[in-house]
Amino acid sequence: MSDLLNAPFLSGPSSPAAGTFAEPAASPTSLLLMGRGVDLASERGVECEGILPQTSPAELIARARAARAALGDRAFVLGHHYQRDEVIEFADVTGDSFKLAREAAARPDAEFILFCGVHFMAESADILTSDSQKVILPDLAAGCSMADMANIDQVESAWDDLVEAGIADQTIPVTYMNSTAAIKAFTGRHGGTVCTSSNAEVALRWAFDQVGGVDGTGKVLFLPDQHLGRNTAVLKLGLSLDDCVVFNPYRPGGGLTQEQLANARMILWRGHCSVHGRFSKQNVDQVRAKVPGVTVISHPECKHEVIESSDMVGSTEYIIKALDRAQPGSSWAIGTELNLVRRLALAHPDKNIHYLDSTVCFCSTMNRIDLPHLVWAMEQLLDGVVPNQITVAADDARWARAALDQMLALPGI
Repeated sequence: MSDLLNAPFLSGPSSPAAGTFAEPAASPTSLLLMGRGVDLASERGVECEGILPQTSPAELIARARAARAALGDRAFVLGHHYQRDEVIEFADVTGDSFKLAREAAARPDAEFILFCGVHFMAESADILTSDSQKVILPDLAAGCSMADMANIDQVESAWDDLVEAGIADQTIPVTYMNSTAAIKAFTGRHGGTVCTSSNAEVALRWAFDQVGGVDGTGKVLFLPDQHLGRNTAVLKLGLSLDDCVVFNPYRPGGGLTQEQLANARMILWRGHCSVHGRFSKQNVDQVRAKVPGVTVISHPECKHEVIESSDMVGSTEYIIKALDRAQPGSSWAIGTELNLVRRLALAHPDKNIHYLDSTVCFCSTMNRIDLPHLVWAMEQLLDGVVPNQITVAADDARWARAALDQMLALPGI
């Protein structure tokens, strides 16, 4: 049994006061100091290893404060919920990927948008902001393993397979916000939309309505996260697991027969989040056995077995609001990235908050944005140099914007 699940505060009568948070056990190998090495396996989501580096020294924090003050209103700093605290301290706004992109678009007077997130998020900000604004990613190595799992050549080839199977004309693509600009553009070109973990149900209902409705025979090609697509289709739209097939881009025809494609309602891309994909039903069972009355709340990027075993399911913003509303003394096990869980524990000392996994799993690419990179980027701007600017090609930006605008036109957005 893990160190986390054997921790005294999880065992009932001997538990100390509410608000105690036990750090999960370190993974076997150490996390590379961000920007100071390369581990292609972990960065592409094959493994998730290590512990978070220590907070930066006081001298670097002082430099960060000085640079941020000197930039003033010329810069707008965005911090994703999964960023480390030393970066969040300097963010003007925190949020999920879509909220941050919209916040960037709502600041037309800011000359520089410093996006402390990952590459696809900065691309979305570039698409939604004006041509005069410059979007900067402090470390270009901050990618997203999920977004990497669907490249444009693979997706174009997959669409050819749908054409050959005779079903492309009754299929609407829907791409998760966690995808590259090229994939968003593909979606826009084929009459689809973008979705977030908050509005996936609304987006899927709209997509099915374009091809006869949820009760019809039309299909959705869902990119790139199979788990969000499956969980939403089954738990929100009432489709069955048998209605869902997984398209594997590394196998001919996606590893599916034309009959399987013809019978499917949800064609799910074989992609996943390297953090949320680690959680298991065993994690849920173990924490329930150790924490009487615990409420398990999980992100919809988790596997279907985890979602079925959870009490509540929702996006990062949903999880944050649920904890804000929670009763003092209540116990929660949270299935999402550890930086956010730790931050929630610190913000709610009147509640017992636990991390659902038993060992550390930070988003290794998100955590490449550390304070040294942020300080470097800000000081470069003060020296008149624009580092690591993220730009999206005009044609891709046009069609990706069409898909994003379609999402913005959905009910309730």
